[in-house]
Amino acid sequence: MVDDTDFTPRLGKLRDVGAGSSKRFRARVLKVAKGLHRKPTRPGFTGARIGRGSAAGIHALSRAGHIERFRMRRVVVKVHIARARTGIGVAAYGRHLDYIQRDGVDREGRGGELYGREGERVDGRDFADRSQDDRHQFRIIVSPEDAGEMGDLKETTRRLMNEMERDLGTRLDWVAVDHHNTGHPHTHIVIRGKDAMGQDLVIARDYLMKGLRARAEERLTQELGPRRDVEIAKARQREVTMDRFTGLDRELASLAVNDRVELPPASGAQARFTRSLQRQRLAHLEGLHLAAPSGTDVWQLKPNWQRALTAMGRRGDIIRALAAGVEHGPHLTKVHFFDERLDDAPPLRGTVIQNGPEDELTDKRFLLLQDFEGTPWYVPAGDDPVPPRGAVVEVSRKQGSPSRSDRVITQIAERNGGFYSDALHAEADPSASSAYRLAHKRRLEALRRAGIVTRGMDGVWQIGERYLEQAAEYEAARGGGIRVRVRSWMAMEAQIEARAETWLDQVSPTEIGEGEKRLHEARLLRLGFLRREGLLVDEQDRLSEEVRRRMRLEELRRAAAGETNQSGRKYAALETGERFEGVFERTADLAQGRMAIIGNEKAFAMVPWRPDLERQRGRSLVIEAREHGISWTLPGGRQRGLGR
Repeated sequence: MVDDTDFTPRLGKLRDVGAGSSKRFRARVLKVAKGLHRKPTRPGFTGARIGRGSAAGIHALSRAGHIERFRMRRVVVKVHIARARTGIGVAAYGRHLDYIQRDGVDREGRGGELYGREGERVDGRDFADRSQDDRHQFRIIVSPEDAGEMGDLKETTRRLMNEMERDLGTRLDWVAVDHHNTGHPHTHIVIRGKDAMGQDLVIARDYLMKGLRARAEERLTQELGPRRDVEIAKARQREVTMDRFTGLDRELASLAVNDRVELPPASGAQARFTRSLQRQRLAHLEGLHLAAPSGTDVWQLKPNWQRALTAMGRRGDIIRALAAGVEHGPHLTKVHFFDERLDDAPPLRGTVIQNGPEDELTDKRFLLLQDFEGTPWYVPAGDDPVPPRGAVVEVSRKQGSPSRSDRVITQIAERNGGFYSDALHAEADPSASSAYRLAHKRRLEALRRAGIVTRGMDGVWQIGERYLEQAAEYEAARGGGIRVRVRSWMAMEAQIEARAETWLDQVSPTEIGEGEKRLHEARLLRLGFLRREGLLVDEQDRLSEEVRRRMRLEELRRAAAGETNQSGRKYAALETGERFEGVFERTADLAQGRMAIIGNEKAFAMVPWRPDLERQRGRSLVIEAREHGISWTLPGGRQRGLGR
């Protein structure tokens, strides 16, 4: 019997039963609507394709498309362009080579071996000498996901560099070293900033960011073959419990609407496997307090959950780097991070356990401290020279303040309704030169990139009411917003019986905190030594000014005598008004502070060291003794002060 009851057909995808279709459609509409309110984008021209390799990078990406993307072998490529400033910037080239060859990075736990295009071992000193006049160098880390399946990374690296030379159209001067000290073997590559003709090598940013990775993935896929289904499944399964931002998190972010994730029903084996992984990942995020269930297959993600996962990943990378590069001991357990301290917390004092690069590409350094209560701390130290092991340091938040140009800009803006321009500046101060006004515009341009001010198409800047406060915060954040002060270059244990004025002699009992047991014990031992030596009488607990002055002079004479015995040169003890010319050779760490040794063929002088002097290492200087300290100049240059 035919049933002629009216019905309305609903068309859809094959095997789609229609469950939840209205919810999926609503989520798609909300997601599209959310994208309509995006902030204005930057201009279309970015300069990303200026330089060698721009066309080759596009070609590499198109060739990679011949194989489905998820089948390609995955390779992480990190690139840093190290720029040589003066002095210490150039010296950092050689220092980086020394670091990537450090002990413990090869399979047997020995130092890494530099290699190049040929089979012989490469001399890193020769490469560093050739790089002395280079404006910059390229530092690259190539980390294949399946490096453990490869027998030797050297030949793969050589083939990759040959392809890079073809892409860039020039022969490259490069060295590399393989690291096996982590769970993922990887290769460090250093390329000189000169091409085959001796000109500055400029590589397109698109090639460095995308093209080189496409070449590496193509090379690895050719050697190992495309990824199999079981390998892809295992790789995705590993992402479920990672405490970092993963590909699964990227999928969840694409499904989220206002941080609310609603997993749609799945049809087919592949879709069901993906949904299972996403459910497991959301359960893991719940354990991290970054997500909470709010219904069947519905989850509410916490605000800034992606940023929190990124921070967790960085923290894990730091701990793994410490475990690989620092000798094992109790200080590697429960490492605290200075970044997590409250802004109003008191300064952190302690001794340096270890120091080194914050990552394996840049010259930014870190300190691993142990405070006087025995707690280890990880402290980013920027790119300034860092103190050696055992040194006593004090770490605090950097207190920024607006610059003089910020105050001038504010004064002009207050007179003109919150606006600043070159014309308004010239009107307010007719005596201001064009160069002086240009300096203010450069300052505003830097703050514009930080999102503090805005500039109109007519060149007029809008200055907000909180401009000075935000400019001070910007200054404080530069260099990580952390200030490291060296209290003593000499280890605290060595200070106890040192016949010199030490930092322990300057610490008063009221400055020692309740939990600083190590510092309290060291001070008591120091007082006992001074009394046994007759430098303190029983009722005294501080050295007299005369004794302190005499101990400083005696220590300086001992250090000078040691340098004389070693080099055979005469010590030049400068009196007020005397001058001395020589090369800044090296530093010497004394109890009274770090000293710079300035010498020539016949004599040498020792003067107080300061961070700004470090850039002049290896240069000729003219120093002059003054009544309140030492001043120095470059031959024919401007005078600078070194007084304490």
